[in-house]
Amino acid sequence: MPTRSLLAAAVLGAALVAPAASPSVGAPSVAAPSVAAPSVAVAGVPSERAAAARFAALERQYDARLGVVALEVDTGRVVAHRPDERFAFASTVKALQVGALLRTATEADLDRTVRWTEDDLVTYSPVTEQHVADGLTVRELADAAVRYSDNTAANLLFDELGGPAGLTAELRRIGDTTTTSVREEPDLNTAVPGDVRDTSTPRALARSLASYTLGCVLAPDRRAELVDLLVRNTTGDALVRAGAPDGWTVGDKTGSAAYGTRNDIAVAWPPAGSNRSPVVIAVLTSGDEADDPTHDALVADATRVTFAALGVGRAG
Repeated sequence: MPTRSLLAAAVLGAALVAPAASPSVGAPSVAAPSVAAPSVAVAGVPSERAAAARFAALERQYDARLGVVALEVDTGRVVAHRPDERFAFASTVKALQVGALLRTATEADLDRTVRWTEDDLVTYSPVTEQHVADGLTVRELADAAVRYSDNTAANLLFDELGGPAGLTAELRRIGDTTTTSVREEPDLNTAVPGDVRDTSTPRALARSLASYTLGCVLAPDRRAELVDLLVRNTTGDALVRAGAPDGWTVGDKTGSAAYGTRNDIAVAWPPAGSNRSPVVIAVLTSGDEADDPTHDALVADATRVTFAALGVGRAG
C-alpha cells in the first residue's frame, strides 16, 4: 500500500474500510485499513510551507484562529493547520447526530411522528416552528436539522439519541474519542475559550464525517441518505462550497456560535471523469471576544488555500 494511503488510514481511522460510494454524487470507493502511521502529513514540502504561510496570513487578516484538516481519500494527501486544537463545534454536530441516528435507528423509528409544543421551540427553528400542530417524523427532523440547521429539530434528535451523552457515547463507538457533546441548543453555542464542553478538533470532525459518509459505519442506503441531506444543505453556499473547485459537488454542515465561531465540515466530490478522489474537509474558526464577528469568507478562503495545497485549483 502506498505511504499516502497509510496516512489516509491514520487520519480517518479504522471505521473507513472498503465502503461503497454514494450513487447520488458518483463518489468512488475508498479503502483505508487501520494501520500505525504518522497522523498528519501534507502534500509535499513546498505545498506545506506555502499553505502554512497562507493560513497564518488568513488568521492575521481576519483576526481569528483557524483550524483545518483536509484529506484526499484515495491519495492520502493531507493538509492540516491546528488539527488538534479544540473549537466549539456549533451546528456541525447536527451532521454527526444524523449519522449516529441512521446507524442505530430502525425504519420504524425513522418513520415515527414526533410532536412538541410551543414551549419546546428554541431560537432559530425555521422548520419545526411551522409544525407544532402536526409534528414531523424523525426522518423529517433529520432533514430539518441538517439542511436548515433547525435547532429545535436538533434537540428532538438529541432525545432520540439519549441526549448529548448518548451522542458522545455513539461517537466513541465509531472511534471518535475527542468530540464531546454536553448541552443542547442553544446553550451549546456559548463557545467560551477553554471550555471543552461541546467542542471537537478539525481532525476528529473530519474523521467522524468521513466515517459516516465514506466509510462502512452506515449501511449503503443509510450512507446515501446522509450524503443526500448534506449535498442539499441550504446553509453552506458561502463557506466550503464557495472555496471548492469549480464543478465539484459539496455536501456540508455549517455552524455558528459566540466568540466568532464559524465552521463548516464537508465532503467534496470531483466532477465525473476527473482523476481526483473525494476530499474530506473540516474548517473551524474562532475569535477572542464573545461578540467577535463570524467570517464566512475566512472559511471560503481557507478552503481555497487547502485545495491549492492539494494541487486542485478553481478549474478543478
